[in-house]
Parts: sequence; C-alpha cells; structure tokens
Amino acid sequence: MTTAPGTPAYFERVGAAAFRATEHVGGGWREHEQHIAAALGLSVHVVELDRDTRRDDGLVLGRLSFDILGTVPVDVVDARVSVLRPGRTIELVEACLAHDGRDFLRLRAWLLRPGDTAELGGTPLPRIPSPEETPPWDVTSVWPGGLVASLEVRRRQLEPGRASSWARTATTLVAGEEVSALAATAGLFDVANGMTVRADPRDVAFPNIDLTAHLFRVPQRGWLGFDTSVSFGAQGIGLTSSVLHDELGPFGTLAQALTVRPHHG
Repeated sequence: MTTAPGTPAYFERVGAAAFRATEHVGGGWREHEQHIAAALGLSVHVVELDRDTRRDDGLVLGRLSFDILGTVPVDVVDARVSVLRPGRTIELVEACLAHDGRDFLRLRAWLLRPGDTAELGGTPLPRIPSPEETPPWDVTSVWPGGLVASLEVRRRQLEPGRASSWARTATTLVAGEEVSALAATAGLFDVANGMTVRADPRDVAFPNIDLTAHLFRVPQRGWLGFDTSVSFGAQGIGLTSSVLHDELGPFGTLAQALTVRPHHG
C-alpha cells in the first residue's frame, strides 16, 4: 500500500539503500535514540524488496529473527541484504542495518514457498478480546518518545506483566513507498515489551536484546494484538512472550530476551 503525500513516516529514503529516521522513531528509553521497532519493519521491507528483484514466486516469510547489536541515533541508516542459503523453495536471507559504518540490527529470515493449505488451516491458540472490547490506554503515561506517541493503544491488564493489548498507527513505515502488510506489522512487533510492565521503567531498565517471531500466516493491516506475559528471573535476565493477533485471530508468536537492570542510587 502506497501512502498519500504528507502522511507521517518513520523513515524517508535518501539513497539506494539509505533511509533517514524521522522524529517519529524517538525511543522509549532515550528519546534521542531510535526505538528499534520501526527499524525491524524497515529490515523486513528491504528483505521483501530484494526478494522481488531476484524472483517472482512470492516466497513468504515464516520466521523473523532479529539481533539488536546496539543503540542508534535518530539519523540516517544504511541497509544491505544477502542470501545465506539460496534455494528453489526455501531461502535464508540476512538483512543488516548500520549507522556510520556500525551494524546495529541484524535480521535472519526464512522464506518459504507459498501453497494452498486453507483446508488445513487452524490453531488452538486462544483469541483475545477484540479492539472494540478492549479499553483505550494512554501508553505515554508509562513511555516517552516519538514512536510511542505515534501509537493508538488499547489494553486489558490482568496483572503487572500480563495483559492483552492492541496497537495501531497512522504513521507509514517509509515515506512514499509501497510497504507490505507484513513489513508494516513487523514495525510494531517490538512494542510488545512495553505493553505490560512488571516494573516501572523509571526504576528498572529491561530492554530486549533480540526479537524472534514465528508466523503461520500473513497478518492483515490495522490493529496488531498481543497476548503478553513478562517474566523476570533472579539473575538479571527476563523474557517477554506474546501470541500475535490481527482481527482475524492469532497468526504467530513472538519472544524477546531482556537484560534486567535495576537503577541504584
């Protein structure tokens, strides 16, 4: 879907493989750094663009494994894509995003041959209450930053670290470019870690160092739902686990490894 001129965007293309982050990607931990969520979507976008220049059979992305290698300022980032495991029906593709010559994000994606398995479709994963059944929540009451401010969020909190929630945005991923439903949706995956906190982020930092999503169908545009549990261990590590939903129901799972760092003094 190509957006109309003037629509706010997280990135603007400034070169063949270069994208400038806008103020809408300001982070939740430090506003002068990028919230990594939009960069995840951008890396999926460049993988799909690369796929479509090399082949015409529409391989679908079944697993997205992101490693977050460091923080990045709100500035220009460079993208590169390579095929690690070529194949007629299955590929392993890597996309890296870099700033000033330093990689800060790496995506390894498995691309699989599509097929008609509608008669076999189904999942035992339970649905969460729809967006209409879920009360609005002001996410900016917990988190600062341009990306968080760009979201509309609904949430049903069960306890700290356990909630179902929905998020959507009117901000497009890349200004003036056609972006797939998957890339647009992947640009919101990372907000799962902030949807139901176990501890006040002013007292405890718990950034994720990775994100892995396994998908069993392509999501629809619009609301992205999370059925989320957050766990902290006793040795400084944690885990955010979510079942991913669109308005049709579950479509995959997501996990984020956390480094848990209480603020002292």
